[in-house]
Amino acid sequence: MSPKISSDLIRKLRDQTGAPVMRVKQVLEEVGGKEKLASEILKKEGFEKSAKRADRETSAGVVAVYSHHTGKVASIVELLCETDFVARNSLFIDLGNNLAMQIASMNPKDNEELLSQDYIKDPSQKVGDLIKEVIAKTGENIRLTRFERIEIGK
Repeated sequence: MSPKISSDLIRKLRDQTGAPVMRVKQVLEEVGGKEKLASEILKKEGFEKSAKRADRETSAGVVAVYSHHTGKVASIVELLCETDFVARNSLFIDLGNNLAMQIASMNPKDNEELLSQDYIKDPSQKVGDLIKEVIAKTGENIRLTRFERIEIGK
């Protein structure tokens, strides 16, 4: 007998991973309702799907800006996606803003260093994985094309 799986749990995992509702339910049933294990499986599947999207053209996007409250450090980020629809999506906009904050805080020298950094809001996660999660949730390729950081006195 399989455990009773609540719609709240399905919704929670769907929001976390971007996986389709039926896939979330199926994975939860396969793992006996274990939320953490189901989340790990769904995230892994999402990362695999995001790798398949890496060659898609990105011609829409946003420029995100972060200015530290002291007014002495700021950063600007160009983040691209495939369509204007996703460029206006709050997940995508939040990603741009979070990347700009990461850059202002951690001062990476290039994209490679940035993507391998621990994410400042959740050190258990790498910045590259944060981007992959949004790719999985939106279903579109996302690329951080360039960024700049400015600091008074540097």
